[in-house]
Amino acid sequence: MNITTAIDGTSARITLRGDIDFDTLPPLRAAADALPAHVTDLLWDLHHTPFMDVVGLLLLFDHTPVDGPARRTTVTGLRQQPLRLLLLAAGLSPDTFDLARLLPDTPPTDFQQAVPERP
Repeated sequence: MNITTAIDGTSARITLRGDIDFDTLPPLRAAADALPAHVTDLLWDLHHTPFMDVVGLLLLFDHTPVDGPARRTTVTGLRQQPLRLLLLAAGLSPDTFDLARLLPDTPPTDFQQAVPERP
């Protein structure tokens, strides 16, 4: 796994290459925990993340930073499998997995909206 962090003012972008699973959770949390206290917005860039298991839900929805203020967390670049996992979790427990908070205003990069057929 390759993790890159970019900070611009009060915003940070953490970009990763590789899967999110039990083995990769600690370095991902460490990257988020290492952000300066003035960072209030965190964007997870998942363009290069083809797979995410349930620990990804912990990463994206855990609201308890080690030190410092709570951060607004969003995600971009969701690929098909991580998006399905998020949709499944939100369908089972919408209060716990609030996708309106997590997803930015734009659809994921590989999201294809169904076009209704004409009669």
